[in-house]
Amino acid sequence: MVSKDSMRYLIVLFIAFFISYLEAQTLSDYRLASGDVLSINVFNESDLSFDEVAISDAGTIIYPFLGELEIGGLSIGEASDYITEQLADGWLISPSVNIRIIKYRQFFIHGEVTDPGGYDYQPGLTLQQAVALAGGFSARASSSRFFIQAEGVTSGTGQRVGLDAIVSPGDTIIIQESFF
Repeated sequence: MVSKDSMRYLIVLFIAFFISYLEAQTLSDYRLASGDVLSINVFNESDLSFDEVAISDAGTIIYPFLGELEIGGLSIGEASDYITEQLADGWLISPSVNIRIIKYRQFFIHGEVTDPGGYDYQPGLTLQQAVALAGGFSARASSSRFFIQAEGVTSGTGQRVGLDAIVSPGDTIIIQESFF
């Protein structure tokens, strides 16, 4: 028979595992692009490790021995695997590469906010938090007409959303003016 304390421990353990799984899924879906700044660590190879590497406008990084590597559009795991493969091809035996995002690319907000412009993205950012970063709504801001245009989409005004909408790096947020 399982005690109540054991059952509680198992439930807490399951919940923690499930949350970790969801966070890992979110990170694995994230696609690297121009403006992201990475930390690249190659185990036991300080000459091949970098505290900060910015992805260029072309989606590339310059890497010693390997030259220019195109990693824009890859997930963190795919970029790590790609660099590992490149280093294993004549440079290192069984390299271990770890990549972390140090700074995400910006999102942009304009329209009826106090301080429109580009702001550093933070994981889990909502529209309401983005508006707060931009100094809040202006006096003429609509209380319900908010749009998010995803990065790379050039036509239309974006998708109409609520204050709880999730913002992604590179998104453009438009806060419309109120008519009354």
